[in-house]
Amino acid sequence: MALIDQPVDTLDTPTLILDLDALEHNLTRMADSARKAGVQLRPHAKAHKSAEIARLQIALGAVGVCCQKLSEAEAMVQAGVDDVLVTYPIVGPHKMNRLAGLARHATVAAIADNPDQVAAFGRVAREHGVTLTLLVDVYPGGMRGGVDPGVPALRLSQLIAGTPGLAFGGLQAYNGAAQHVRDYGQRRQAFESYADAIRDTRDRILNSGLPCASITGSGTGTFAWEAQSGVFTELQPGSYVFMDADYALNQERDADVDGFRHSLFVLTTVVHSARAGFVLVDAGVKALNTDPAQAWVWGQPDLLYTPTGDEQGRIDVPRGRALPALGQQLLLVPGHCDPTVNLHDEMVAVRASRVQAVWPVTARGAMT
Repeated sequence: MALIDQPVDTLDTPTLILDLDALEHNLTRMADSARKAGVQLRPHAKAHKSAEIARLQIALGAVGVCCQKLSEAEAMVQAGVDDVLVTYPIVGPHKMNRLAGLARHATVAAIADNPDQVAAFGRVAREHGVTLTLLVDVYPGGMRGGVDPGVPALRLSQLIAGTPGLAFGGLQAYNGAAQHVRDYGQRRQAFESYADAIRDTRDRILNSGLPCASITGSGTGTFAWEAQSGVFTELQPGSYVFMDADYALNQERDADVDGFRHSLFVLTTVVHSARAGFVLVDAGVKALNTDPAQAWVWGQPDLLYTPTGDEQGRIDVPRGRALPALGQQLLLVPGHCDPTVNLHDEMVAVRASRVQAVWPVTARGAMT
């Protein structure tokens, strides 16, 4: 257990480290961007799973948070976050009953892309005596859910608005496939194509006589364009709080998109340093994400980290370079922040190389 004011280099490892100066820079930068553009900010809590960070975001002007799973939303509401949008499909009576129960304690909204799902939400809302707000999830392409834009989305909007117990809240329009397109021009084109479809869908809804109060979406890779689009009313970026190694691979030309700092690290210790060309550290697949996004060794780009086991990773060292010493501590920038955070019970918040706070990962393991 880390102690307040403990020097970072005396912490046990592997430990999830949060650089407060970089975090605060990132939070302020995003909040300022949304404010200047005149759009709301509803950051995605699946990136950090932390009520402490959610409260910091709200204090800077966020209207609430997004959550990817219902249990994640429940954890946030229990911790005092009182405005949550669940952006993952809720299907089946058990989860819908949980959502209706949660709506008694906080402002809660969900998404829908299927008429049967809408009908089921309506029945549950009436049984619980609550009004549930639903947003139409609009298909962005690729292996994602959502109803097709245009007429299909309009029809589903009308169905929600006409179903007792439900309120039509607008459009959920997250273009996940665009977030990690490396080439700037290709990423911009992916954004523009989807934004045009959302604009057309919005206009059809408004022309039908329905209001469309919220058009919410965007991510860390495209948020500046959504903010300036005149289409989106709300932004949902999540990873900007940490800026993992994978997002840093995007090619940027826009000062609004670039300029976030790495704030999340895994502190690890060299546990083997006896053979030429590599060392082993005590951070493996139980400490960092296991998807293709690879971690970086902070400040030492010539070192290459690879997870090689449950409890260890390998760091390749170029020929002619001295090996990191046995017992030496290194910082790793996670390749993908969301699943990395979910592996840890707590994050140790530091400033000037000393521990300032220990924050629980509020929604760790919230998978249902």
